[in-house]
Amino acid sequence: MYVPASFSETDQEQLLALCAQHPFATLITPTRGELWISHLPLLARRGANQILFAGHVARANRHWQAMGDGATTTAIFHGPHAYISPTWYAKVPAVPTWNYAVVHAVGQVRVVRAEDDRAFVAALVRELTETFEGHAAGAWSPSALPEDFAATNLEAIVGFELEAASLEGKFKLGQNRSEEDRRGVIAHLEGATAGDARALAAMMRRTLG
Repeated sequence: MYVPASFSETDQEQLLALCAQHPFATLITPTRGELWISHLPLLARRGANQILFAGHVARANRHWQAMGDGATTTAIFHGPHAYISPTWYAKVPAVPTWNYAVVHAVGQVRVVRAEDDRAFVAALVRELTETFEGHAAGAWSPSALPEDFAATNLEAIVGFELEAASLEGKFKLGQNRSEEDRRGVIAHLEGATAGDARALAAMMRRTLG
């Protein structure tokens, strides 16, 4: 990824926070003859000496086989983004641009099928569900499924963990513009109706002050 120094984000906590807040990732695995791409939610896990991203794909999706063959895999997490008009700047002339935040996690993948470790796959499904379903009254749980139905569904997916050998962030938030220009951009984004624009404004305030 092309990352000018002014847009580089290296703080691991900031990068992991974006991954957790925007968990729907693009997963890319190149092989000799094909480029495998899947779109799926991933859980960010930080251990003592490693960063893992866990998820699952359908067993019918042969992406898991490409990952299991040892090919390097990249997970791309997309944060808030929006168009930036040059009319929002104090300094002219200027041109339009696009502000955004992304994180690339690159590493090797451990693939886990239900027949190899049913407990791991079941726990992964439960963790994913609890993360996005929540724990409020009436929240759905995999435990509500009949045992045979749950077993059939576990066999229809393949779990995995991506161990991130590198975590690279690009936060393009107007760091190359003046404080006055950034204030103008933030003000216009905060007045937008799109949620992504307002989220980008909030991120600019947090990151740039």
